[in-house]
Amino acid sequence: MLEKLKAYRFPLILLASIIIGAIIGLIFGEDATVIKPFGDLFINLLFMIVIPLVFFSISSAIAGMDSMKRLGKIMGSMITVFVVTGVIASVVMLIATVIFQPGSGVDIPLSTPENIEEQSLGDQLVNTFTVPDFVDLFSRDNMMALIVMSILVGVATGLAGEKGRPFGRLLTSASDVFMKLIKLIMYYAPIGLGAYFASLVGEFGTALIGDYARAVIVYYPVAVLYFAIGFTLYAFLAGGKKGVSRFWKNILGPAATSLGTGSSVATIPVNLQAAERIGVPKDIRETIMPLGATIHMDGSCLSAMLKIAFIFGVFNQDFTGIDTFLTAIGICLLSGIVMSGIPGGGFTGELMIITLYGFPIEALPIITAIGVVVDPPATMVNSTGDTVSSMVVARHIEGKDWMEKADAART
Repeated sequence: MLEKLKAYRFPLILLASIIIGAIIGLIFGEDATVIKPFGDLFINLLFMIVIPLVFFSISSAIAGMDSMKRLGKIMGSMITVFVVTGVIASVVMLIATVIFQPGSGVDIPLSTPENIEEQSLGDQLVNTFTVPDFVDLFSRDNMMALIVMSILVGVATGLAGEKGRPFGRLLTSASDVFMKLIKLIMYYAPIGLGAYFASLVGEFGTALIGDYARAVIVYYPVAVLYFAIGFTLYAFLAGGKKGVSRFWKNILGPAATSLGTGSSVATIPVNLQAAERIGVPKDIRETIMPLGATIHMDGSCLSAMLKIAFIFGVFNQDFTGIDTFLTAIGICLLSGIVMSGIPGGGFTGELMIITLYGFPIEALPIITAIGVVVDPPATMVNSTGDTVSSMVVARHIEGKDWMEKADAART
């Protein structure tokens, strides 16, 4: 029990600081806003490092993929499965948020520019994915363009072969440095988040707290149902009734490990054992489990959609329409696949949510708290999703009798 609590020590500390801050806000009311600068300091520190963090993390990860060219077919199938399951998870939570509307109990005014220039769809796409000058990449307002450039730099580095290896090592080294930097900043997170929530609750009262309770009530049942029903369906598609039986016979170990450690990476060894017992071929499971632990996050897609709907409700914005929903699903995929391998407890994905939608920086701590409270079931869905995804990839690569082949190879 103590070991499990130790694994969740930092999320528990963050949760405690948020609760303490909320209590201070309730007691002192608007007087609690005097400590808001301590919260602003934390937010600014995150914004200061988000640009280099995103660039070096994404580009270094892609540059290092050249060693897996022989597994191109597996990689292609894996990415397809990751994207499809991520879209399904996002749509499931989208339906839940449309029905239950988390964040609708409080109205925080959102300041918008007086003069908004109308743009055609073509211009919007160009301005979203590119910038007119290289220096414009160094702004959180152009996050999507930065992601595109990061991907292109990573691909170019890999294609350069031997000549690109020194630059690849530089990217990896820089990524490691910024991983350490964000860890240093996170030591201040309990103070920063506590101070911010003290001022937030002091200004807007108990309605905001009620919204968090509603968000948790929405997330936990949806995550459990997605795990039980969605993964059962994936296992059936991979191997019929036999696939479902083998999945449930072997998945409780990874599920318990992910809940106990709070880490998808820590669950990799147990996931590999489970996949082996299920019958997933060695090259498939040893490709998917390590990569899936960092770039396949159905639980993160679920929570990203909840955060988007929540922040729309809190700022009294209209969360309706096909365009809004498709954009939200795209952001969920980026948060759950592209951005999930970046360290920092999901802060980068949350930064992307508020910057792409144009919310003020004050929105960041509001959705950060959601990530803290939904982390345990999200981690479980993230980890066990890798196991069932490996089964689907095995079905695609090896054919419908892939489990029989594995059984024959064992004897």
